[in-house]
Amino acid sequence: MKYLILFCIFSGEVLSDSIKQESHIPIGVFSSNTLEGWEEKVFDQQTSYVLTQIDHDIALKAQSNDSASGLFKELVVDIKKYPYLNWRWRIEGRLPALDETKKQGDDYAARIYVVVSGGLFFWRTKALNYVWSSRAEKDVEWPNAFAPDNAHMVAARTASDQTGVWYVEKRNIYEALKHWLGDEVSSIDAIAIMTDTDNSDGKATAFYGDIYFSAE
Repeated sequence: MKYLILFCIFSGEVLSDSIKQESHIPIGVFSSNTLEGWEEKVFDQQTSYVLTQIDHDIALKAQSNDSASGLFKELVVDIKKYPYLNWRWRIEGRLPALDETKKQGDDYAARIYVVVSGGLFFWRTKALNYVWSSRAEKDVEWPNAFAPDNAHMVAARTASDQTGVWYVEKRNIYEALKHWLGDEVSSIDAIAIMTDTDNSDGKATAFYGDIYFSAE
């Protein structure tokens, strides 16, 4: 039931006025050797998340061995002002081609969630998942196998992408949520990261670079 990471109790931390006026909103500043504000949720054994140096920089290293746990950070971001989610990531090996539309195939070497909280009405919580797919073609979308009404998957990277290589991503979250939900969403409430292999009994290693929202 990995989608339960979406249903955490959100503190509703709102960005200060000074931060709101910046050109970008930092979410994960791993290059500064900090995990401040990030919390862990374990579903089935613990994926290891550690800050480490790679390519003369510090990044978040995730290692999963038949495990499923994630890190999440609660932060309200105005995605009408800052619609673009930016991040970089890499994987160090491939999962076998899994049927990711089924529960037994709901594993990803790397994924990043954008969460819209339902507050007390947790069943209304929505999560847009950008994943490193083992099977789907790039930008293919599908409902999550565990929570088809609440979580939506997008193949940001695929089996055709190289391992051991950094990829830089930039996605318009405002437009993506409108496309998925059919309604305008003005803010998001959390970001989550997960490398998980519990359903396929596999292993995966990924690195995540800094994550931030930007106006352009």
